[in-house]
Amino acid sequence: MSLPQLELRVDNSSPKFRKDAINHKTIMNSNNNRLNNQPRKQSPSFGICFDIDGVIARGSVPISSAVRAFGRLVDDDGQFRVPVAFVTNSLNRNVDRARQLSAMLGVEVSSDQMILAPSPLIMFNDLHDKFCLVVGQGDILEIANDLGFKKVCTVEQIAEAYPLLDVADHDNRKKLASDGFVEKDFPQVEAVILFGEPKRWESALQLLVDVLRTGGRPNMATTLVGLDKQLPVVACNMDLQFMHQAKTPRYGHGAFLICLEALFKKITNYDLQYTALVGKPSEITFRYAEHVLTTQSRKLGFNEPLKTMYLIGDTPDSDIAGSNLYQQFVNRVWTKQRPDTNDNNHSQQTTYYDPDIPPCRNVPSTVRFHEPTIDRVEPILVCTGVYRPKSSSPTDSGSDPFSDGNASSDESEDNTSCDGDEDIKSAPFHGHRDFPHCSELYRPTRVCSDVDAAVHHILVRQAFE
Repeated sequence: MSLPQLELRVDNSSPKFRKDAINHKTIMNSNNNRLNNQPRKQSPSFGICFDIDGVIARGSVPISSAVRAFGRLVDDDGQFRVPVAFVTNSLNRNVDRARQLSAMLGVEVSSDQMILAPSPLIMFNDLHDKFCLVVGQGDILEIANDLGFKKVCTVEQIAEAYPLLDVADHDNRKKLASDGFVEKDFPQVEAVILFGEPKRWESALQLLVDVLRTGGRPNMATTLVGLDKQLPVVACNMDLQFMHQAKTPRYGHGAFLICLEALFKKITNYDLQYTALVGKPSEITFRYAEHVLTTQSRKLGFNEPLKTMYLIGDTPDSDIAGSNLYQQFVNRVWTKQRPDTNDNNHSQQTTYYDPDIPPCRNVPSTVRFHEPTIDRVEPILVCTGVYRPKSSSPTDSGSDPFSDGNASSDESEDNTSCDGDEDIKSAPFHGHRDFPHCSELYRPTRVCSDVDAAVHHILVRQAFE
């Protein structure tokens, strides 16, 4: 049985209908006008990378100018107005450092904005399945797992498996004499990942040289290993010094690397060869930083490609030199090898191998990044960390080592020349041996009193203030 068709009729001639329609149209027009009158989100063609220690904080204590600086970079809803990343040579888990920065700065910092010393190793797929010795302090096993490494061990585990190796520890000598020892089965080490300096340098140096001389079997008789047989070695963070809460800089991982290189050379007569050097000033890390900035730009809803990358740092040997090395890398390689923008075959990306730099500083050919767009890299040096102009002293601020003054950035902007160029030229070379020592590399595009003055300068320069 078929149902009768119902016809719905609306009497649009009634006064009530005409009144409701007019009211509805008025509301819709009002909403459209309000949306059209809202200021459109400005799409930046630049991104900013921040060092942390000596720029944003000293240890766990924030520098007050950093809070002011980040107030400039967020909107009324607390969202970043420009792509921002944090590039530091420290060793932490991304999520932990992001949480710490969020509390310091009063803005929400996400873990995917963090670029720590080992962060680029997430792309080193060739090493992820090897049995790796990881060196450092803190949550190094968790950090290795975060980066994709599946099989890792520590110096302490090797020392426990082979008690006879660590006799730099005199207490261990006594224990061996009184209790004897039993060796354990232990897998052959296939690669060494130097995340950061260990707690007990003397024991770590002994065992590392043992591992490298024996091809990963430190309990075997040592043999001099030729360069073609050396295990892969990756070092993160080459900083000789870093700024903490003391009034003068402290030794960093770069100091430990100098010790390891010297001992390996003295024992074997070979130079220690690195498979990769990551962390500032490595070109690998700066290439990864551009990738992260592009990711953040897209996350914020911006479509304009980034053309300028700023880095605000306090260390000429890593922050400034790394920025300028990356600018050279851009000039020398990308302008010649930039792929056709109309080519949608992403599996055939250009490798950007640069024959003018050592292999340990080249981006691995297996990397898959966003296509590069940066044409200009501008390093800005601030005077609140490792770098101090000769005209000032670490004790100029009185008894408070974290005081950076209360002047606004508009005032400090005119008082930040710092005679930086002459100071940098006369400074001793603190960089790693596999990086060039050239005074031009340590020249920033600008020297500012603090990070707030640096951010103010960038926003004015980009007509974004």
